[in-house]
Amino acid sequence: MRRLLLAACASFAWAGFAAAACPSDEAIEALSRSLLANTPSPALTGMTSLADGQCGQEKLVGLMVRHWGRAVGYKVGLTNPAGQQVFAIPHPVTGTIYEATVRLRSGGEVPARFGAVSLVESDLMVRVRDEAINQARTHLDVLRNLDLVIPFMELPDLGFTARPDGPNLLASNVGARLGVLGEGIAVQVTEEFAARLGSMTVILSSDQRELARAPGTALLGHPLNVIPWLAQDLASRGERLRVGQLISLGGFSPLFPAEPGRTYTVTYEGLLAAPVTVSVRTN
Repeated sequence: MRRLLLAACASFAWAGFAAAACPSDEAIEALSRSLLANTPSPALTGMTSLADGQCGQEKLVGLMVRHWGRAVGYKVGLTNPAGQQVFAIPHPVTGTIYEATVRLRSGGEVPARFGAVSLVESDLMVRVRDEAINQARTHLDVLRNLDLVIPFMELPDLGFTARPDGPNLLASNVGARLGVLGEGIAVQVTEEFAARLGSMTVILSSDQRELARAPGTALLGHPLNVIPWLAQDLASRGERLRVGQLISLGGFSPLFPAEPGRTYTVTYEGLLAAPVTVSVRTN
């Protein structure tokens, strides 16, 4: 796992932090207005590296916290190889999640057009218990520094009129917008609990129709592998994980358009003795 994480970070540094051309304040302000109006925006132009997109993301988050609430943690995108292939980025990327991202609880309702490009994705969230997580590398060390595993359906908004390239994906804050939380599960610091996280099956369905299923290993080989990657990515920018922060670990499923009048459900089979679910109704 260590070799994988170091290679990913090296790739990010090589591809992302060469000669940045940060989007202008005016361009980011226009993107923020489009997001707030639920109107798709043309892609930002002039960016040539992931560092450009990261710079744009910092500006965008600074604007959006005024509307969607303070930052409460991070989302890690492209932790699934299928997503990396779609966006042509061979490693994960990091975004910031807002209070609005974690406000809705399972069984609630949301407008089908909650965003400019409204999407649904099966995910999983964890909560940080101790800042020693920044040095954790093994699965048990990661578990020692978490207190909750939370069923989570992300409702992202990519925001653009066409699929974004890497810099635009980062500039859009990796699409972070809304989400739906299930009931938190107390972390067990055992090899058996770690094994269940890796061997579980995650199913996304619309009403009674299955849309996608994936094993826990779909996220960087194991969901807990995401957290050391994130800690190292943040450290490269002088940041660190803090107590109480939430981490969205990434998409088990492809992104699906949110359709009105549907009940979307994510089911985790094998995580606990009985299946665990989180659901939302669109209107």
